[in-house]
Amino acid sequence: MRHKQEGSLLHDSKIMFIRSMKLSFRSPDAMVTALLVPAILMIVFVYVFGGAMDVGGISVVNFIVPGIILQTIGQTIPTTAIGMNNDVTKGVVNRFRTMPIAKSSLMTGYVLATLLRSLATVTVTIGAAFLVGFRPDANFLQWLIVAGLIALYIIAMAWLAVASGVGAKDPESAAGPMYLVGVLPFLSSGFVPTETMPAALRVFAENQPMTHIINSIRALLLNEPMPDGALRAALLWCVGLIALFYILSVQTYKRKTR
Repeated sequence: MRHKQEGSLLHDSKIMFIRSMKLSFRSPDAMVTALLVPAILMIVFVYVFGGAMDVGGISVVNFIVPGIILQTIGQTIPTTAIGMNNDVTKGVVNRFRTMPIAKSSLMTGYVLATLLRSLATVTVTIGAAFLVGFRPDANFLQWLIVAGLIALYIIAMAWLAVASGVGAKDPESAAGPMYLVGVLPFLSSGFVPTETMPAALRVFAENQPMTHIINSIRALLLNEPMPDGALRAALLWCVGLIALFYILSVQTYKRKTR
């Protein structure tokens, strides 16, 4: 029986993933915007702000790429929260409840679709970075670790979006908190060294999860010494946030559909 239930969950999650991707393709303008924003941000920061930025002994583009990656991932997250909220508030979930499908497959489908969309955005971001002078020194293993860390971060933010979508009263309320995901990289080591920040802001920046993730990605891509405990802290933050938002999503979903 256990194997049958797990197979049903995998199959139903696949169906919901395909459904979520089809819904995304119904808004091609939003998808095009999500793919163009990374290139625009890269150009702006390198060619407009780059001359005024002091990031130490490395080039501006090499320094800011990890921050741009996390910032552009944030551009894809509100779509997940809005889609999930529409399903909850417009009766779609009630319809699914009458069908023999795994209860969590709808949420899992949204998370998988968010992962795919965000990875596409990250690919465009890195491609744009190469065009404006990004020159990483990472080897194959380091690229794999970077990819895994980025995937974990996306999954954590996707579950956050699902939790917000399930719990909010309307799409606007669901998407609102998600925009913070795109803002927090600016309050980290993503664009300037934390040493240049005022004391209070520096304490916050150095202890928020995005700084650990950004520092780890930067060290791996540039083949530089890893800051003490950065990679471990980044992994712990990602895994912890995934667990937290998953539990929150499931509990809120059960309460809303009871």
